Amino acid sequence: MNDLILTTYDWVPEPPRGYVRDLRVRWALEEAGLAYRVETTPFEGRGAAHFEHQPFGQVPWLSDGDLSIFETGAILLHLAERSATLMPTGASGRSETISWIFGALNSVELASLPWALFMFAGDDEQSAGRAQFDPFLKARLSHLEKTFKDRDWLTAEMFTAADILMADVLRLVDRFDGLSDFPACRAYLARAVARPAFEKALADQLAHFAQADTERA
Repeated sequence: MNDLILTTYDWVPEPPRGYVRDLRVRWALEEAGLAYRVETTPFEGRGAAHFEHQPFGQVPWLSDGDLSIFETGAILLHLAERSATLMPTGASGRSETISWIFGALNSVELASLPWALFMFAGDDEQSAGRAQFDPFLKARLSHLEKTFKDRDWLTAEMFTAADILMADVLRLVDRFDGLSDFPACRAYLARAVARPAFEKALADQLAHFAQADTERA
């Protein structure tokens, strides 16, 4: 089996720590029990080698032998194909997992990320941005709330790679108390982040950037 190499930034400022998207990949790797190592790319002064792996100059990317995979949805789908821990092996469970992977990214994050950017900027409820995205996000969460009233995880069978993506999307919403009117979504998130694999992934990411601070001092 090929060595798995997760590449993330060598350093980031404080605000995004704990939310840099290599966390999603770390979490999946920990859930699956797959051996991997972490390498870095400069946060400042991104060069041609970076863009060869990630054409938008972002992180993370995953190297699996000769393969280089970018975008967290694609990476988690790749890992799920390698591990029954991340996706059921049956056709129905596999189809459901893949559908929710795209649902987390294309339906929920499409609404939540712009909303979170306005929250980061300190926009109040009367701003044009908030007025546009508050109802958009609430509509998405209302549909999701119904799903979690009937089940613990997105698929009927098990926790999957789709839950890693959905939970991480909801973490950013919850950072700004955006789940206060959605108790089933909030309970789902609490279940997800209580998993030991998440706790280790988060601790590892925070330690990675803390060590970078030490090296920059």
